[in-house]
Amino acid sequence: MTGIVKELKAIYFIGLKDIKSYYFKPPNISWGILFPLTMAFAFYLRNPGGMIDLIPGLLGMSLLFGATSMEAVVITFERRLGSFERLLLAPVSLEGVLAGKILGGAFFGFLISFAIFVVSLFFFSFSDLNAFLLFSSLILSSIAFSTLGGFISVAVKEVFEAQTLANLFRFPMIFLSGVFIPIESLPNSVQIVSYLLPLTYSVKLLRNSLLPSNSAINYWVSFLILATFSSVLFVMSARVLRKRLG
Repeated sequence: MTGIVKELKAIYFIGLKDIKSYYFKPPNISWGILFPLTMAFAFYLRNPGGMIDLIPGLLGMSLLFGATSMEAVVITFERRLGSFERLLLAPVSLEGVLAGKILGGAFFGFLISFAIFVVSLFFFSFSDLNAFLLFSSLILSSIAFSTLGGFISVAVKEVFEAQTLANLFRFPMIFLSGVFIPIESLPNSVQIVSYLLPLTYSVKLLRNSLLPSNSAINYWVSFLILATFSSVLFVMSARVLRKRLG
């Protein structure tokens, strides 16, 4: 029991260290907030009356970019500096170090998206708001996207490679996951791809928690898919990282 407590403390302090060192910097905050808002504003100009329907997608996009903004490069960056290996000298497992890294990204993604949600309350009224479902969706989605960022970070050797790979995942997702365009309006062949993307289920959960929804996918299915996605990517990340460390 004592060993588990020590591991959890180590995970917490690694996450806290990353939050203080990397996340609350102007470039990182702007990437997590300004880019999603800019994209949303472009669609607002096209259809001002439908802005409230865009809020779930905006929150999902903020989660994706906030949670992966530094998470996708932080492990690669620290391995280049040699500071990541020094973390492994502490009495904590490799999985614990990886979990701490993911915790930092997940917290930042959650905070960014929650801030945008609070601002949206000044402009829109969500009559079907389900607070428990909303918070659960934000937390699970932020963990899923931070885990994706962690996997990207351990899969490459250079920071620029991590940034390129992260964008290769992120940009197609924002156009194929129902952020701006309903998945049902996409061609059937494209819909198949959409249902393979984690952002699809994050947006569906957020839409169910804020607006009336007739989605054929039960929110428990979306929860299960995001949890499975996070678990599988975490295991894969740990294995890849262990091999790279020798």
